[in-house]
Amino acid sequence: MAYGKRETEGVATLADIEALPEGVVGEIIEGTLYVHAQPRAGQMDTLGGLIAALRGPFQQGRGGPGGWWIQVEPGIRLEGSPEFIPDLAGWKKDRVARIPAGSWLVAPDWACGILSPSTRAYDLRIKRPFYARIGIKHLWFIDLEARTLLVSELRDGQWVEVGTYCDDDLVRVPPFEDLELRLGELWPFVEPTSGI
Repeated sequence: MAYGKRETEGVATLADIEALPEGVVGEIIEGTLYVHAQPRAGQMDTLGGLIAALRGPFQQGRGGPGGWWIQVEPGIRLEGSPEFIPDLAGWKKDRVARIPAGSWLVAPDWACGILSPSTRAYDLRIKRPFYARIGIKHLWFIDLEARTLLVSELRDGQWVEVGTYCDDDLVRVPPFEDLELRLGELWPFVEPTSGI
């Protein structure tokens, strides 16, 4: 299932998301409901590897500076967008002192998305400009097929590409420059698809 707009009467609400069938993920961005299939095993493996690499040094301060909340698929609610879910997101603790009991009500400082064939256009055409409008400062996109990490920073309301890194590169990239990240450890060991 590729991403798509789901028609609703008027502005989409959380009730529209709750009415979706099992296995379908919904997000409301600026009043429009977008739907797509749940992430696949390879995507979840990559998310798990990245959260494991970041959470110790940046959330818990083990071997790193701390000062962040790092979350997997956090539900975020902002005016006009009562539910959107980055694959990973991070908030600086000096902006948000505690993890909320419910949804996050503040835009994150960093977001990361896993590009897949079914969501690539949605992530790049819908979410990327939306993230700029709400002021997310750092954006990563991981492309599993191309084995690349695209890193961008928001400057004067526009995304500026910091770099594209691939394969087994060792990188130190914003906002987590204190960590040397070996990209080869993020690529999942997924069975090749059969031609059927």
